[in-house]
Amino acid sequence: MYISEWEIVLRLLMAVLLGGVIGFERERHNRPAGFRTHILVCVGSALLMMVSAYGFTAHLGTQFHPDPGRIAAGGVTGIGFIGAGTILQQRGSIRGLTTAATIWVVSGVGLAVGIGFYLGSIVTTAFVLISLLTLRRVERSFFYRRRLKNLTVRAVDQPGLLGRIGSTLGAAMVNIRKSDLSTPEQREEDEHEMVNMEFLVEAPRGLDYKKLFNDLYELKGVTEVHWEGELVTGEDQFSDYL
Repeated sequence: MYISEWEIVLRLLMAVLLGGVIGFERERHNRPAGFRTHILVCVGSALLMMVSAYGFTAHLGTQFHPDPGRIAAGGVTGIGFIGAGTILQQRGSIRGLTTAATIWVVSGVGLAVGIGFYLGSIVTTAFVLISLLTLRRVERSFFYRRRLKNLTVRAVDQPGLLGRIGSTLGAAMVNIRKSDLSTPEQREEDEHEMVNMEFLVEAPRGLDYKKLFNDLYELKGVTEVHWEGELVTGEDQFSDYL
């Protein structure tokens, strides 16, 4: 089996493109594995597949009969460790499963590109994007009863702030099921001691997320608001919850 040099370059570039498209979506939602990680996984998988399928024959001659699946299988196993690193467990809630799944799928896309299965890799990338961009809204429409959400507020440590946040949530009819306050910390980039307040809340159906997030940011000392692990920073992200 033989592959030309331009075909090698083409497949690697295609792996960069397909992995980057999925990674960009993850990066946009401030996930731990984003644009660069997905590109590296996809390109690495494509290279492993090409080495497994063509590399040994090119250097050892046609009398050598490689098993293209061996290196590819090892690569998929290794991807599992990267995916596990994106899964976080915080006080009973698990985050990062979707990102871990996209890393695993991206490795498959890279393997498909490496072996020349272009149609499968392109269609799979399209399905992944549809799942990430469209099915989120479908989930929120049909599974609205799963209303327990994780809210994290990062703010300057000061007296009475926890009570003001609780009052803001209460005014929005958001029921606090569990709360936790981290130990105050001061980093070089922070002028004051900062504290993270984590809440497990029950959000009512029809909650005005835009107003809730704005009200939280208007509280003195609040610097960051995370909803379900996503940093809420502006109007573009508010629309995801409406």
